[in-house]
Amino acid sequence: MQPTHVRLTIPDAIDPLSLMGPSDSLLRKVEESFDAMVSVRGNQIKVMGPADEVDAATSVFSRLIRLVERGERPDEADVELLVGQVRRGVRSSPDLSRDILLTYRGRSIRPKTEGQQRYIESIARNTVTFGVGPAGTGKTYLAMAMAMAALKRKEVGRIVLARPVVEAGESLGYLPGTLQEKLDPYVRPLYDALFDMLDMEGGSSLIERGVIEIAPLAFMRGRTLNDSFVILDEAQNTTPDQMKMFLTRLGFSSKFVITGDQTQRDLLGRNGLESARVVLAGLDDVAFVDLDKGDIVRHSLVARIVDAYDRAEGAHEKRAE
Repeated sequence: MQPTHVRLTIPDAIDPLSLMGPSDSLLRKVEESFDAMVSVRGNQIKVMGPADEVDAATSVFSRLIRLVERGERPDEADVELLVGQVRRGVRSSPDLSRDILLTYRGRSIRPKTEGQQRYIESIARNTVTFGVGPAGTGKTYLAMAMAMAALKRKEVGRIVLARPVVEAGESLGYLPGTLQEKLDPYVRPLYDALFDMLDMEGGSSLIERGVIEIAPLAFMRGRTLNDSFVILDEAQNTTPDQMKMFLTRLGFSSKFVITGDQTQRDLLGRNGLESARVVLAGLDDVAFVDLDKGDIVRHSLVARIVDAYDRAEGAHEKRAE
């Protein structure tokens, strides 16, 4: 079978270095990802190989060109993401150009999939948004970016980040250290996201002043959260009563985002995320956004790991029938 040849023209307005990467690293990354040969002459990209591989590689280059046209400087992680999306047949969104926030390093945070776009639009539009999906879909990270953006625009006066503390065989009372030292490992993922957007000094200052609060879910009881952007992470590990308690903390001029992954539950029985979907169905100003493996933006291997576990669980359920 004769190989397929495709030529892509790089627009004159694009800097070839941004598209190809330092020392052609992005070009080589695309070539390594497909059974196709890639060469560049002037403003022409030539792709040659089996038809399906050429089509896939050409799609990745087309998406890279659109990224650069929007002013981005893609890196190898972006190429991995695009390759994964093309391999899974994820359609490229016509416009994912809304910047949510610029980090202290000057990097823009924006949605990278259509599902993520729906998610941030829902957060902007609704008072309460549930983001449900597997690991790596940006549920917590994008919610944190939206919270920081709202704080910078002075739409809220503070950010509250909460997580349920679910013990895994060890009682907190028997762990060494102060109460805060015992709780830190449970809320550490929230610190990680925060300090990716703010420098350590600025983030620590906001925490010390109470502008950003990171606390276990149990500490929310009895409070009313006004003028706040509140994120509840790992909601699949809440009980229905805990979820009701949390949602009724909603105060004036506040916004709630609840994130969770039903495949990573540490509690037996029905959880608060499941019950909320049933109880709140159809309620105005409350939205549920389901993200899937097509929205995973971590290392491309993460999507394949999720696929592998889905297949294994499906096979187990069939044997149990």
